Amino acid sequence: MPHDRYQSPFSTRYASREMQAIFSDDHKFRTWRRLWIALARAEQAEGLPITDAQIAQLEAHKDDINYEDAVRREAECRHDVMSHVYAYGLQCPDAKGIIHLGATSCYVGDNTDVLIMRDALELVRSKLHSVMGLLANFARAHADQPALAYTHLQPAQLTTVGKRACLWLYDLYQDEQEITHRLESLLLLGSKGTTGTQASFLELFDGDESKADAVEKRIAAEMGMPGTVPVSGQTYSRKVDYQVLSTLSGVAQSAMKFATDLRLLQNFKEMEEPFEKSQIGSSAMPYKRNPMRSERICALARYVMADAINPAFTAGCQWFERTLDDSANKRIAVAEAFLAVDGILQLMLSVCDGLVVYPRMIHARVMRELPFMATENIMMDAVKRGGDRQALHERLRVYSQQAARAVKEEGAENPLLDMIAGDPAFGVTRAELDAVLEPSRYVGLAPQQTRRFLDETIQPLLDRFANDLDQRAVLTV
Repeated sequence: MPHDRYQSPFSTRYASREMQAIFSDDHKFRTWRRLWIALARAEQAEGLPITDAQIAQLEAHKDDINYEDAVRREAECRHDVMSHVYAYGLQCPDAKGIIHLGATSCYVGDNTDVLIMRDALELVRSKLHSVMGLLANFARAHADQPALAYTHLQPAQLTTVGKRACLWLYDLYQDEQEITHRLESLLLLGSKGTTGTQASFLELFDGDESKADAVEKRIAAEMGMPGTVPVSGQTYSRKVDYQVLSTLSGVAQSAMKFATDLRLLQNFKEMEEPFEKSQIGSSAMPYKRNPMRSERICALARYVMADAINPAFTAGCQWFERTLDDSANKRIAVAEAFLAVDGILQLMLSVCDGLVVYPRMIHARVMRELPFMATENIMMDAVKRGGDRQALHERLRVYSQQAARAVKEEGAENPLLDMIAGDPAFGVTRAELDAVLEPSRYVGLAPQQTRRFLDETIQPLLDRFANDLDQRAVLTV
């Protein structure tokens, strides 16, 4: 690796080799050549004088890109597509006259971009399935573990550790459904020509509209796509890039929510991300176990969410049938959004495969707050024994405030139960109060919701994509 020039952190630190390969020059230019072969084959099938020998020559050199020739030619002509047409023609002299026949640059550029986004979305979805599988296992294992639930980051009621994991999991499920929708909606640009009218192909086929349309259908079939867009200018609508990056932004949002919650839980000492034996948490403080993977998830997620603005501006800035102010931006914005989300999912695979739970700390924190949450049950039991509901409510209000002050100002253990047991108006002993404070009585339907969600929503999806579920992270740092 050269150390005297800029190297993208996505290549050196964050994105997987699989995702980098999808956005590599090899994948891009080999796809260009596949599209040129598909075009030639389609045009031959519809009657143009293209020979099997010409197509065979194109096939023979579809993967061995002569980059030096292309680079040298682009320095002269300043046109990437025509430089690669030239380079391909050097390798295929018998076929050079029919390469790119009737097409404009966006034939290879835009169709390749769609195919790359398809491949990248499939890889993202595959990794997302693995993350979901790990979280589903975690949720099921901890479906009954009572834990504090919060509103406004203040203890509110109880939930379970598994139910909270289902909140993370449901966000990811919605992302998975959106990715699937995007994959099912993607269409090739096809062979629309310079302004989207197919004029050059109509000319090639002497005005035969059916042959011009048939060429598009044949290209889509050969490239494994369901069809082409019904209308376009020279390019596919740049709203497609925005829709895809918005979907990636959704994954980033879900990941940031998960990682932020985990960072807070690690501060509470209830849960932790995995920490390796030789890992260093801080250069200054040897004892620290910083949640660096969760922090990195949040950092990359923020990048993706900001990056999703790029294609929105690009889509709005296209003039009439096209301009070229999209090209430089989308080369960076689309690729880096995928590389960043890939890095996020790599990190989530690592974190979710080794989540650490501290049940005793969770229980201790529950028991510090549960007396406040149980006051309504205590009051109702006292009313059943003949107490005055309004009077009891006022006593509980005063005792709760006194107890809160003792905890906050004096650092004392919560004295609320002793206050209630010492008041004859409640007619209850401390032992009876302790029996009331069984945390599982206060989690509502959290365990049932967890199992129902996993059984009815998540497991059927995971069963359909069982081959995706054995992926594990390989982190560079």
